[in-house]
This record gives sequence, structure tokens and C-alpha cells, in this order.
Amino acid sequence: MQNSGFEPLIPILILFFVIPFVLLAISLKVIAMWKICTRAGFSGPLGLLMLVPFGDIILPLYVAFARWPDCKKEPKQGAPAD
Repeated sequence: MQNSGFEPLIPILILFFVIPFVLLAISLKVIAMWKICTRAGFSGPLGLLMLVPFGDIILPLYVAFARWPDCKKEPKQGAPAD
């Protein structure tokens, strides 16, 4: 079987295209959750949990269902929302 000559290119492609793309995607997830947590009234560094395995599943669920510290009061039943 002949070598096609492309074997040395595969690690170079991974090094220069795949790894930067993965790092960019991870950093965007962390920055987005940092901003969401800050605006909801939680500590911003909670966004770093996106780096922990299963943290990227647990943190959005926690933020979605927890009581937000920035909420002053909840509207009463039947009252129009502001």
C-alpha cells in the first residue's frame, strides 16, 4: 500500500484548526454563563463551572430553577406584570 503523503498534515491540521476552535467554543460558553450569572445576581465565577465535567449541564439548570437574588419581589397571582 502506498503512502499518500498526507499523513504529516493531519497533526498540523489538528494543531492549527481543531484545537483553536475547541478553545474558542469553551471560552464562549464560560463567558456567556459568567454574564448570565452576573445579570441574574449570582456570583460571576459560577460560569467557571462550565469547565467542570457535568457542570455544563447542572449550572444552566440551577440558574433556570433557582431563586434569583436580583429579583426584588415576585408578582402576585392575577396582578399584571410590570
